[in-house]
Amino acid sequence: MLVAHRGASAAAPENTLAAVRAAWEAGADAVEGDFRLTRDGVVVCIHDATTARTADIDLTVAAAPLARLREADVGSGKGRRWAGERIPTIDEVLDAVPADKTILIEIKDGPGLVVPVARALKRALLPPERAVIIAFDPAVIRRAREVMPATRRYWLTGPEGCRTAEALAGFLEKIGADGAGCRVHRGIDRRFAAALRKRGKELNVWTVDRADAARRLAAAGVDSISTNRPGPIGEALEAAGLRKARPGGPGDSGG
Repeated sequence: MLVAHRGASAAAPENTLAAVRAAWEAGADAVEGDFRLTRDGVVVCIHDATTARTADIDLTVAAAPLARLREADVGSGKGRRWAGERIPTIDEVLDAVPADKTILIEIKDGPGLVVPVARALKRALLPPERAVIIAFDPAVIRRAREVMPATRRYWLTGPEGCRTAEALAGFLEKIGADGAGCRVHRGIDRRFAAALRKRGKELNVWTVDRADAARRLAAAGVDSISTNRPGPIGEALEAAGLRKARPGGPGDSGG
């Protein structure tokens, strides 16, 4: 599965509806987005705790109401064509997920955000198999298991958390995770992926923007790859025979 990290964020402003749309146009199977809670209790899609890096004004997400956050332009920094892009709510992002696509929801604000996210998924009528809850905080994974047990859960970690598949699988079992999202490193190989799969655990690798790394990981048998560049990475995998070609894409006659 090819996952667009924060949407197709190399091509469009990260965590925006424009990036989500660009991900589908690029052939991604899923999008990943980061979610936080506003002062007035609305779940919004933004990575950082403040808007300083991505917007034209500096606001603290948890201290600002949605109306104030909507005043922030999160597109212009990427280029004039994106001027006016706004921070989307989770409802808007979920509405932009087609019936045959998936969303990875990274919970940034801790276990308290799990219930609001679960309510949003219920409002969107999104089947459990089309959503994955991801988080670095094990407490979020445990809470998600309690609140929405039918929705898959991935624990996120750097190389330090996935040195051996056996230790990782044991920890995933302990916290109730269905899989792991590991930052890319050389230790993730065919043996590592197979050992996790043997324990019934899924493996996502992030963030993979180089074609050679994507080919290596796909050949190793990981379940999904997250990338800022779903178009070029997808094309590289298709050309290598490691991903089914889309109609009109490399290796497909279009007929």
